[in-house]
Amino acid sequence: MFRKEKIYIAGPECFYQNGQMVLNAMRRHAESLGFGVTLPNDHPLDMENSNLQKRADSIFADLKKVMKETTIIIADLESYRGSEADSGTIYELGMAYADGLKCYGYTRDKRPLVWKDQKYVMKDGKVYDERGRLAPYPDLPFSPAVVGSTKIVQGDFDNCLAVLITDLEEEWKAKGRDLCIADAFQNKIKTIPAEKINAENNARKPRIYLADLVRYEKNSEELYQACKKLCASFGLEAISPFDGMFDFLKTESGNSYSRAAALTENYRRLVASCDVVLADLNNYRGFECANDVGFECGMGFSMGKKLFGYMEDARPCIEKIPHQGEEAGYRDITGSNVENFNYPINLMFGSSMKIYQGTFKDAIWHVAEELQKKGGF
Repeated sequence: MFRKEKIYIAGPECFYQNGQMVLNAMRRHAESLGFGVTLPNDHPLDMENSNLQKRADSIFADLKKVMKETTIIIADLESYRGSEADSGTIYELGMAYADGLKCYGYTRDKRPLVWKDQKYVMKDGKVYDERGRLAPYPDLPFSPAVVGSTKIVQGDFDNCLAVLITDLEEEWKAKGRDLCIADAFQNKIKTIPAEKINAENNARKPRIYLADLVRYEKNSEELYQACKKLCASFGLEAISPFDGMFDFLKTESGNSYSRAAALTENYRRLVASCDVVLADLNNYRGFECANDVGFECGMGFSMGKKLFGYMEDARPCIEKIPHQGEEAGYRDITGSNVENFNYPINLMFGSSMKIYQGTFKDAIWHVAEELQKKGGF
């Protein structure tokens, strides 16, 4: 019954000492139920190349191909080297969401972050993060982009797979009931002539989506105005994650899950409207970049946008993440393998964008120069 569905199993298991065994067990279970399955690094890769970055690039090239053949992604959302989920996994979720795939995830702990983030502190009845800011989404189990895009199941891969099967069964029944309505809606869709789109693009400045942590600041609207002014000085139009949403964000109506879904859909539309995604890839709540940022990078890549990133410390991962050395397989304190591809962050980011060392101001200068060099967008 599920032969038309192909699952991509995403997660940091490929870094575990017994990770391949764990992934193969997941695959066997899904295949026994009739699903097609793809795992990370599932095909022959160029892992003998003397250039470490080329090894990473071969992994990413395989991922791009695999994602286009996938219909469902099931992601391990367990915290990884901090309170955030593995950033590479979230990047893949972003790719999947942008391509319209069904997105599922699992975790053993679905409680709100306010209950489980070890770096949160309470002062005068309010919750703050490790940077002293009001906790941005304490009542959610993960960042808004993850919650808004993904059906999150409490439990393990098998629990998630069981929920997926039930959902697919319900979809089949709903499709039969709503077929006539769907056809009627489809017939009303209007298309925009390509020449009109091209004319509009030629008449405007390159548009940059700011995938960053400013959204979590109390005075984010003011800070984004300053960012936009700086971008404009370089001939760029900046778009923030909250454009068109500030009034919505100030309202108290709706629950946090409805809010997360609205934010995620807004992120998707804004990224789609831009030419470039500029990402703040600095560590957030551990040794991973913010999950909302990683998700937006994945969306941007699948939408064909130009990607750029910036970090305060652009040394290779192997030099920044504490590990037990080469004799122990570069394992960190959790037993996970630290990537050794000469990139400053997970290969998803390193293989898909230029990453500059410095601040947002430094990065804007480089991005403007890069766009001008390549004749705009």
